[in-house]
Amino acid sequence: MTSNSLAAYERKLAGLDRKGRSRSLIAASGIDFTSNDYLGLAQSPRLEASLRDALDRGVPVGAGGSRLLRGNHTEHEALESEAAAYFKAARALYFGSGYAANVALFSTLPKRDDIIVHDALIHASAHEGIAASRAPSVATMHNDINAVADAIQRWRRAGGTGRPWIAVESLYSMDGDRAPLRELMGIANQHDGFLVVDEAHATGFFGQGGRGLADCLGHPENCITLHTCGKALGVSGALVMGPAIICNFLINRARNFIYSTAPSPLVAATVREALKILADEPERRDRLAALVTFANEEMEAAIGTPPSGSQILPVVVGDNRRAVRIAERLRSDGFDVRPIRPPTVPEGTARLRISITLNVDEAAISRLFERVAVSMLEEQG
Repeated sequence: MTSNSLAAYERKLAGLDRKGRSRSLIAASGIDFTSNDYLGLAQSPRLEASLRDALDRGVPVGAGGSRLLRGNHTEHEALESEAAAYFKAARALYFGSGYAANVALFSTLPKRDDIIVHDALIHASAHEGIAASRAPSVATMHNDINAVADAIQRWRRAGGTGRPWIAVESLYSMDGDRAPLRELMGIANQHDGFLVVDEAHATGFFGQGGRGLADCLGHPENCITLHTCGKALGVSGALVMGPAIICNFLINRARNFIYSTAPSPLVAATVREALKILADEPERRDRLAALVTFANEEMEAAIGTPPSGSQILPVVVGDNRRAVRIAERLRSDGFDVRPIRPPTVPEGTARLRISITLNVDEAAISRLFERVAVSMLEEQG
């Protein structure tokens, strides 16, 4: 290989740098205002103890194969059974990541004569699955229920004969706002369709017992939910919840389930303990709710940004390089805050994504927003 073989990649990287979109890996340091460890479980003594106990019980670190071969372990099956019971679903299926689960859902379930109508701001992993689907798709304006209904009606008038699949996040990862789930469920029912709800950032915090925002819908069979295990649950992986026939179909047809080595049985055992913590320690959700209320008020008072009402607080800066500079100042002050830039967010909406977790306290939140206000003024000056 000659140096010319790498020139194209070098030019691409240089182009990203010119646009202020170049990225690099930065080690975690300072006060955590960037992780998704909402309930502070990632370093929970209970999870550590459950991990040691699982090792003592002989639970293996690696699965050794796909779940359709020898990789299916009793810990996977116990997790799925317990998760389905906790989230009041008919069946659960465990994937190695939320990304893998979303790709599996959308590339496998919608048929060629169906249509996928998705919120424009849905997770990148859902976009990947939709791109791999045989069904056509339509992106709609964020949280616009009329646009969703109109897209389905246009498709029907043009001869669409299958079922619509409406795809949303219950709590959006970059804006921290909620989807109008009841209205969307109504549209799905009206058009004999499915609603797919990615609960990634709601699981563990919102809904009764941390069951997510879609819990209010009553778990109809045409609603499929995805609960990630690497955010509020503090571990990794994701659980797809829905009718047993849906999970069985994914087992038989989802290529990235069939042909992937199964998730670690040891991790599955630890997720089981995380679900028990959700049930046993509701005070974690109460403490987080109080911090979230405080943080929303502090942000609005310090910089005038309207509150999101959730643990995800976006401070939209606009310019890519400016967002990077402000985040660098905050990290130098001891606050771990990261800039989020396109294509993760739309052009012109580069931001600081501030995340509130049980790893911080009110004093740290107040100091952070004081520094955000000062840094933004420095940029303007």
